[in-house]
Amino acid sequence: MLALALFLIFHLSPFAQNALPKPITGTVTDAHGPLMGASIIVKHSNKGTISDFDGQYHIEALATDTLQVSYLGYKSQSLIVGNRSTIDILLEEDAQGLKEVVINAGYYSVMERERTGSIEKVDADAIGQQPLSNPLSALQGRVAGVEVIQTTGVPGGAFEIKIRGQNSIRNDGNEPLYIVDGVPYASTTLGDQQASGSILPGRGLSPLNAINAADIASIEILKDADATAIYGSRGANGVVLITTKKGSYGTTKISIGFSSGFGAVANRLKLLGTADYLTMRQEAYANDGISTLPVNAYDVNGTWDPNRYTDWQETLFGKTAYLTDINGSLSGGDAQTQFLVRGTLNKQTTVFPGDFEAKKISVLGTITHRSKNDRLSLNFSTNYNFDDNELMATSLVRDAFVLAPNAPTLYNEDGSLNWEQSTWRNPLSALEGHYNTKNHTYISNLMLRYSILKDLEAVVSLGYTDSRLDEVRTIPSTTLDPAYGLGSQVSSAIHNTSNRISWILEPQLHWGWDLGKMRLEMLLGCSFQLQQTEKLSQYANGFSSNTFIENLGAATTVLVLEHAETEYAYAAAFARLNLNYDGKYLLNLTGRRDGSSRFGPGRRFSNFGAIGAAWVFSEEPIVADILPFLSFGKLRGSYGITGNDQIGDYQYLDTYTFGNALYDGVVGLAPTSLFNAAYSWEENKKLEVALELGFLKDRLFMGASYYKNTSSNQLVGIPMPGTTGFNSINGNLNATVENQGLEFTVQGTPVRTENFEWNSSFNISLNKNTLLEFPNLEGSTFANQLAIGEALNILKLYAYKGVNTVTGLYEFHDMDGDGLISAPQDRQIVKDLNPNFFGGFHNRFSYKKVSLEALFQFTKQLGMDYRATSGIVGGMANQLQDVMGRWQMEGDQTGTQRFTTGVNLDALNAYRNYIVSDAVVSDASYIRLKTLSLSYAVSLPEKTSLGCEVFLRGQNLWTWTRYNGLDPELRSSSILPPLRIITMGTLLTF
Repeated sequence: MLALALFLIFHLSPFAQNALPKPITGTVTDAHGPLMGASIIVKHSNKGTISDFDGQYHIEALATDTLQVSYLGYKSQSLIVGNRSTIDILLEEDAQGLKEVVINAGYYSVMERERTGSIEKVDADAIGQQPLSNPLSALQGRVAGVEVIQTTGVPGGAFEIKIRGQNSIRNDGNEPLYIVDGVPYASTTLGDQQASGSILPGRGLSPLNAINAADIASIEILKDADATAIYGSRGANGVVLITTKKGSYGTTKISIGFSSGFGAVANRLKLLGTADYLTMRQEAYANDGISTLPVNAYDVNGTWDPNRYTDWQETLFGKTAYLTDINGSLSGGDAQTQFLVRGTLNKQTTVFPGDFEAKKISVLGTITHRSKNDRLSLNFSTNYNFDDNELMATSLVRDAFVLAPNAPTLYNEDGSLNWEQSTWRNPLSALEGHYNTKNHTYISNLMLRYSILKDLEAVVSLGYTDSRLDEVRTIPSTTLDPAYGLGSQVSSAIHNTSNRISWILEPQLHWGWDLGKMRLEMLLGCSFQLQQTEKLSQYANGFSSNTFIENLGAATTVLVLEHAETEYAYAAAFARLNLNYDGKYLLNLTGRRDGSSRFGPGRRFSNFGAIGAAWVFSEEPIVADILPFLSFGKLRGSYGITGNDQIGDYQYLDTYTFGNALYDGVVGLAPTSLFNAAYSWEENKKLEVALELGFLKDRLFMGASYYKNTSSNQLVGIPMPGTTGFNSINGNLNATVENQGLEFTVQGTPVRTENFEWNSSFNISLNKNTLLEFPNLEGSTFANQLAIGEALNILKLYAYKGVNTVTGLYEFHDMDGDGLISAPQDRQIVKDLNPNFFGGFHNRFSYKKVSLEALFQFTKQLGMDYRATSGIVGGMANQLQDVMGRWQMEGDQTGTQRFTTGVNLDALNAYRNYIVSDAVVSDASYIRLKTLSLSYAVSLPEKTSLGCEVFLRGQNLWTWTRYNGLDPELRSSSILPPLRIITMGTLLTF
């Protein structure tokens, strides 16, 4: 009834008839022709549009409204509508357009020059310059303060992201909040580690792979309290806003893109050849006093051919992976309604032997509608993605490094696997087992806006997500040596079926009011979210035939590994008040009251908020007189408190699980956690001060930020006496973690002529992570991994002295002077594995219709090198070539102890201490040519509507590093690294 009354009042009254908005059309151009993507907004409102491929636009506005037109690199214009229905706009080139960019801050948008918070934006142009399977890859090297690491080069793998460091002691408590078109998107995997862990390390299959990077219009990163506090507890570790592409006004356009390419591992380790390897092995036996070689020393006792050599790196992960991407879109619309439909098919094979392939199909549909009277508008987007990832069950990277170079051939003459009379485990037997995952993801959002009054707008946002995952890992009997005589009765499989459904409702009121030079904006809203997750993971073995290994009904034994149904409820009320005086003095206040079902009664609600302020001092007349070369200057700061509830569901309750054993024919219950209703939110206090400067009409733009984030009330497992039957209880520990750092950014246009333009940007981030407090740390389970005054990501190691010139064994400092080398007393050397600094350097050169872009990514850090996992030097495992400079006789000064097979206990203990000493921590810094893109817009007759672009793109093309391992980004030599990828393709529009 209220809505009907409002409709009658404002649509049938004479006032409404006289104040109806009217359609405005026109073309945005520069001196060279139409400009696509120019921003046209109605000043002091949420209404806006962008110009299409031909520079045309359409918008609804009142005669008294002012249109604000902006485009990066051009002077913005403000135009009063008046009686005109057609307004053509000619923009003049000017680098000052940089500060006119519109930034998505989540519940509201803000001009770059007027933002008080720390927000970084990566647009579609940057995202489209590289072949991506996960949108987080587009952030690497481009965003200050955001550390992104690709965890594997296997298709479907995850990315780790830290925004301004690690706030929580728990590794799983540092994820940012992801928002896709206004809908929260869970980043925790639905997969089961027992199924995927052998091929997809870390967090397994990444849910973010379900978001097609080609569908993304922009990604905004919210970092400080002013930007994140409006999201309350969920913004404690930052917010990643992903906005998909939308349709635009104009004639219907069709776009078809095709690209194809290949990928390969970019680096190889320099391992021993057959001759040196056999020398190492024979010398090891001699050093151990073994003259008669054991029967199982197949590599050196003559069982295996001493003249054979196989490059196992080339054989096991040296294949070329092929990539294919086909996409198409249909877009257009009239004055009231615009639409976009996009579809993408993506395929990628692997570098491992075998026919494995990851396929992805995604469909995006959006529709935007605005009523003729401009009061009601809606924006609907829906995104469906299907992943079908067929992989081998186990990675072969580790095998490629440890296999002897004279190991047997892989196949017999008849094409069967060669087991060489049971003298080795054929690595290709792993190909007999498969890992397959099918993932369906659906994300939908509907946003309704209704103008109650000229400056009062009601908004309702509704979101829905549905993710369903089916995965299976098979371990058939054919992975075993046939000589054992084992059949399908020992075959096994792990099945996991999971689904997550979430809906969210967010009603809001937006109000704006002009008081002379003062502009006041207010936002009030509520959020209601319910998330339900169901997971069933089962282990099956004993099959009548391997043909039915994926059929649970064919198994003789089926065990339930996990069967869980969880529900997460979340509610919040939030508010924002923004004051803007004369475009110079800005104040932003945000607050939120959050409620989470993850805490017990009386602890579920908490308050969070922030204050942000900015002074655009370049608008002061005296500054313009004193510093005429300064075109823009802004000083801003913020302080606020956010929270964190990333602890999992039902953790405050007594919880139980069903066991696998029977007692008197009944399955029993086993307790898994203790009740603690007292624990509540982690708190993260954030402080930031920043300076932004523009010189020479913003041709050179610089920014510097200092921040300090303090996270307390840590949610961890608090140690418990053994008599309770539990090692720990979930609770709030009075531990404090601090992150403080500096971020610097520089953007500029060094050269701009009629036909040539050079744009450049640089960013660098320095973060210091420190554990300030931890009560009774030495008596806790964290004693061996944490230290007061040090970072969270550290190693406690022995102090390496070198190789004893007399004994030929590794030596270490006896820190406590007791005559023994033992942990934890002597493991007192602390090595911080967090980066000292990281950043990126981007350049774009365009000459007429040719464009060249290059992005360099760099990191200064330490890492565990290959020696930490290579195995004892002299054992039946290959080694790096530098081990040949080993100790051989008394007086030798070297970095490698004498060879041993491991039977010498002194040598074995020395090696065991060595791999947990500072000797195996080395410089893992690197500079990487992350992205290189060359494109050309094909010249076509002016009257044709056909557009054609051809491109050549590369990713991870070159890496400079001194890291003694396979890849410095992962700092691991047992995981497949990010691949070097080259693609070429074309984009047609008509």
